[in-house]
Amino acid sequence: MFWNKKSKEDAENNPQKMGMLQRLAMKKVMSMDPKEREKLMQKALSPENISKNKDKILETMEQMKASGQLTDAQIKMAKEKLGL
Repeated sequence: MFWNKKSKEDAENNPQKMGMLQRLAMKKVMSMDPKEREKLMQKALSPENISKNKDKILETMEQMKASGQLTDAQIKMAKEKLGL
């Protein structure tokens, strides 16, 4: 229903609705120096890292699709951006 969509969007922006590890990771990333954060993201999204973990990334995308967190269009766009 229409109220489920809003609560999913709120969960993304509301740390209280995240899991414990997600909150810890978000807090650590947000408290990082912007240059250090950018360096971390470049390392995480490097082509070598993506190709090494391709099966895990695709599996996670399918789980997120099954749970309703991602749509087909979002998965398609993510695959294009990641080169999968």
